[in-house]
Parts: sequence; structure tokens; C-alpha cells
Amino acid sequence: MTLSTRKLGSQGLQVSAIGLGCMGMSQSYGPADEAESIATLHRAIELGCTFLDTAEVYGAYANEELLGRALKGRRAEVTIATKFGFRIENGRQVGTERDSRPAHIREALEGSLKRLGTDHVDLYYQHRVDPAVPMEDVAGTIGQLVAEGKVRFFGLSEAGAANISRAHAVHPVSALQSEYSLWERNLEPDVIPALKELGIGLVPFAPLGRGFLTGDVKRAEEYPDTDHRHRDPRYQGENFDANVAAAAAVRDIADARGAKPGQIAIAWLLARGPEFGIDIVPIPGTKRRTYLEENVAAAEIKLDATEMLGLDMALAPDKVSGPRYTERAMSMVDRYRASAR
Repeated sequence: MTLSTRKLGSQGLQVSAIGLGCMGMSQSYGPADEAESIATLHRAIELGCTFLDTAEVYGAYANEELLGRALKGRRAEVTIATKFGFRIENGRQVGTERDSRPAHIREALEGSLKRLGTDHVDLYYQHRVDPAVPMEDVAGTIGQLVAEGKVRFFGLSEAGAANISRAHAVHPVSALQSEYSLWERNLEPDVIPALKELGIGLVPFAPLGRGFLTGDVKRAEEYPDTDHRHRDPRYQGENFDANVAAAAAVRDIADARGAKPGQIAIAWLLARGPEFGIDIVPIPGTKRRTYLEENVAAAEIKLDATEMLGLDMALAPDKVSGPRYTERAMSMVDRYRASAR
């Protein structure tokens, strides 16, 4: 199959119906395998999965460099999203420190363009809201970069409703990237209504619950220290046991359908867009062709109302045990900071 395209936001951005999160090719999920990662990127293009998500901090820099090598001579076939906003020194992210000063945004973009081997970025996200820089300054800078032809569309990542509105008032925001899935529903009370009102698309990362919704999971301590799941609260202790029980509903529907659990989780997300009246384009991450092909095939699955309701109830927020991040990581999420004040 070849994926169809769909709009993302109200400014004319068109992307593949499912994207590819590229972070795991360079960090967080075990050792890198460049040959298989490049083969996966090339297979994604063949399947029409051409919305590729990266960031300067992934690696750091290594993931953009990987895409640059893989896409040499094929830039016109893909839509590239990357991100700015963390402080990086000597090739390493500096803790939770952010830097969205206008001069730094321009510096970060030039670095990304060089590593990606391109003269423009299709979708440029602020990776995390910088409390030291007014959102109006960030949006104004992106507006200038759009006018200069170096950026096509503006996005935000993990921003709350207030900052989304502030940014959009200065320069239109096409997409919000945030964690959203059967596993994590934190956007529903206020962010999704704001996206609908403003005509902004949603790009859910970790749509498979960092692998938990695939059913192929182990306890946190069984992963190496270099793997993100080693520190994930939802993979630990009693949380793990409760979450395995909750996620069984995904496996049961998958078994009845002759599908994979991860495909059901993606199909649920694709169905939420029309339900909410917004554009939703999930970006499941993988560095292997086998999983890529499984994820793309999820676009063929149409869940019925009974299946949707069963999943909603089984994985309601009160059924998922443990916070989605450590306290340190949550401190960088704009909605969390706003609610904590």
C-alpha cells in the first residue's frame, strides 16, 4: 500500500497520513544501526510515509546528519520537520536548559539546514517553550524565516493552550507536536479544543506508548540504562503490572482483527481526528523496516464505534498507572508548568 496525504493545519501544509519519528535511530532505544535506519528511511519513501520527524538535539545533531545522508538526492520526495530550542554544548544537551532567543533560533536553523543538506525546513517546531523568551518573539522570528524562504510552516511542541494562542496571534501555527495516544490523554481538556478553534493540526509522538501498546514489553530494570524505558515510570513496579492489564484490551481487539496491537493503537488515533474536528497525523518511531511496514498498514484499519468505546474505557486516564515522564522531564512541559503555578 501507499499512504494517502492529508492536510495539517490551515496554512496549506500537506503530509503523509502517518509520519515517521526518527529519534530512535540515534538515541534512547538501544544501539544505533545506520544501515538499517537508512534502509528504513528509503522504505518509508516507497510506502508514501514521507513526513519525517527529527530534531537538532537528537543525538545531538546525529539524527539530522543521518537524515542528510539518507536523503541525498531525494529531498524533494519528503516533508522534513525538525526542532530548535534546547541548549547544546560540545555536542550534548545541557540538562533542561532551553534557548529560544531570536539570534539562537537563526543559528540553530543554519546548523539544521547544513546537517540536513537542504535550503529549507518544511515544519520548524519550538521543541519546548522557553519561559525566558516571550512567545511573541519566537513567533515573530519564525515569521521572518518564513518570509526568507528558510522555513515553510511553524510548529510548537508540548506547548499549552495559552502559549499556542499567543504564538498563533503573531504567526500562524500549523501543528502542535505532543504526546497523545490511548496511553496518554492529557490534551483533551483544553489543548485539543484550542487546536480546533485555531485550525491547528496535531502530531502525536509516542503513539504506541513508547512501545507499551505493542504488547512486546519488559519491566524497566530489564532494559539497559541507555534505553529510555529503563527510567520510564510506567514501566516500573506496580505501574507495569497495572498497565499490562489495561493494555490487554488493545491486544484483544488486535487478535480479533488479525492485526498487531500497535496497529490498533494507531488506528484509534487516526479515527480521533474526525471525532475532534482536527487534523491528526501520528509519527510512530522506529529504526526497522518490519515495524515501519506494520505501522503504515494501520491506515487500512477502520475501528467501529464499539471497538473505539472499548479502548477508551479500558485505557481511560484513571486506568493508566504512573506519570508519563520523570519529574525532571515533566518540568519542561508547558502545560505541566502552568498547572503547577
